[in-house]
Amino acid sequence: MTLFQLEVFLAVVQTGSFTKAGELLHASQSGVSHSMGDLEKELGMVLFTRNRNGVKLTVAGERILAHVREIVHHSEQIYQAAAASKGVRGGTVRIGSFPSFSAHVIPGIFQAFRSHYPGVELLLFEGNYAEVEGWIGEGVVDVGFLADPGDSAGLDVVPLHKDPYVAVLPAQHPLRDFDTLSIEQLADEPFLSLKSGCERLVMSAFQEKGLHLNKQLEAAENATILSMVEAGIGVSIIPSMILPDAPVHIVVKPLNPPIFRHIVLGVLSRHPISPVVAAFIQEAQKRLK
Repeated sequence: MTLFQLEVFLAVVQTGSFTKAGELLHASQSGVSHSMGDLEKELGMVLFTRNRNGVKLTVAGERILAHVREIVHHSEQIYQAAAASKGVRGGTVRIGSFPSFSAHVIPGIFQAFRSHYPGVELLLFEGNYAEVEGWIGEGVVDVGFLADPGDSAGLDVVPLHKDPYVAVLPAQHPLRDFDTLSIEQLADEPFLSLKSGCERLVMSAFQEKGLHLNKQLEAAENATILSMVEAGIGVSIIPSMILPDAPVHIVVKPLNPPIFRHIVLGVLSRHPISPVVAAFIQEAQKRLK
């Protein structure tokens, strides 16, 4: 078997499609199919099943997945170690991130990193907190931005930034004239909840006070919550990082006492950090000082 076959295997798993795997690897669909056919023939097992929803791993494919990821990871380490002997000039960093961070912070980090390391390829995988944490654990990404991951077994974390939560209200809301707001003041208001992972701290704050949250709806998209607030449907508590997306006609108030989400970079504990990943972490730390 060849390293390219294993890379194709992972690309098909990631995309769920031979066509999309080819696009990811800049290879033809026929080339992808041929590579997988040869690999299946060599191993003597069927690795994928095809249905109308795409391509899925067989039980046999599931059994070799972790080993393939290990092999590809170590091959990348070899290339990056070779690059490190000449300085960090090349390689690939696969980064996991959640949407609000991707939209407002990642562009600056990527721009600064590429100005120093133009030969390094940066690949961004975007998902919610749980998905990013899972990708780190599975080796899909080299490093991931997380918020309040807790004591995640198998992960080492690098603290980066404290992002305060704020209350957002319709423009004519009766609480608009207060300098700050407590969660007690918001407990009886129709509440609009983000369902992306960042709501955990907010829910915990209400529960610790013994308060019942008058939840009216949940939405996964920041823009949906902000539009609903602007329309007067209810109030919400959101990370301040989301505020650049906020409509003009809403009111933003700090919380008292404050609630913070702690943004960190997570890496897999059992894997040594390659020079190029270490350089990316250092750039992120500088950007978020």
